Amino acid sequence: MIAVLKPDTSEEQKDNLIEWLKAQNVDVHISKGKEYTVLGLVGNTEAIDVELLESLSIVDSVKRVSEPFKKSNRKFHPENTLINVGDACFGDGSCVVIAGPCSVESEEQLISLAKAVKAAGAKVLRADPFRKYFSPYENVDKLTDNIKLLSIAKKETGLPTASEIVNPDHIERYEDVDIIEVGTRNMQNYELLRELGKINKPVILRRGLASSLRELLMSAEHIMAGGNEQVILCERGTRTFETYTKNTLDISAIPMLHELSHLPVIADPGSASGKSSLVAPLSMAAVAGGADGIVIDVHEDPLKASYNGAQALTPQQFVELTAKLNKIREVM
Repeated sequence: MIAVLKPDTSEEQKDNLIEWLKAQNVDVHISKGKEYTVLGLVGNTEAIDVELLESLSIVDSVKRVSEPFKKSNRKFHPENTLINVGDACFGDGSCVVIAGPCSVESEEQLISLAKAVKAAGAKVLRADPFRKYFSPYENVDKLTDNIKLLSIAKKETGLPTASEIVNPDHIERYEDVDIIEVGTRNMQNYELLRELGKINKPVILRRGLASSLRELLMSAEHIMAGGNEQVILCERGTRTFETYTKNTLDISAIPMLHELSHLPVIADPGSASGKSSLVAPLSMAAVAGGADGIVIDVHEDPLKASYNGAQALTPQQFVELTAKLNKIREVM
């Protein structure tokens, strides 16, 4: 349920109403817009007398929300959520470019690519600590060392960093990482999501391989319910019957998620297509569709990349792509 307060409502009147609502055993989520204040009521709202609430002089309107996701729902929070990381702002109408190698390979390589993507306009450096995330033979002990390399690259370039996590027990090791990513196969790892809800750090939540938008938003709800509302939704393609591409990028998900939710929405065209030749056109389509950010894999020699080389751009290709994206942003 949401209650929209009239513009001339005083702080004392608002506080008195919130106190009364909490006495009805519901949580109150407050969203302040340019003119109106929206109170989102979460919990068992059946006991609340809607007619009484509507009759109050400070209440403009009352509506019941049928969707199971509440905190991520735009009805609860009409204004876009803005998430600031370094010089980047997700949700303000710009399009943040996140780039880097798919996985950390060496200090020299990471720093070199970090400098290259920054020069081309990237605002966030992305690299995952594992070379092959799902190999049973991956050496987990490399996790801390590779995260340290990300910190070194950050000091060299000033770029904030993003990296994927797979285990809730590893959260402390990500202290120096600016944005934590939840991979597509962990979108419904609720234990991990609940732990990420306890930290004060942005989280990129990737859509599952066969997940609906409702399921994606419900996963975001698990994080936000813990108190961390810095969630960035990522459309990275879903698995379909098509065999020419790795997955299928759902461009319609970007405006649909913006309609349903106040959270920023970014796209990962490389993970969707699995082909470097499709990264540029899909990136441009995503930006035209209103994406708040784009994730691009960049490698100095994709043929020698330890993971996902087929979807990686060379630094020169990345420069050419960012120039095209800038032109589309100007038009938008």
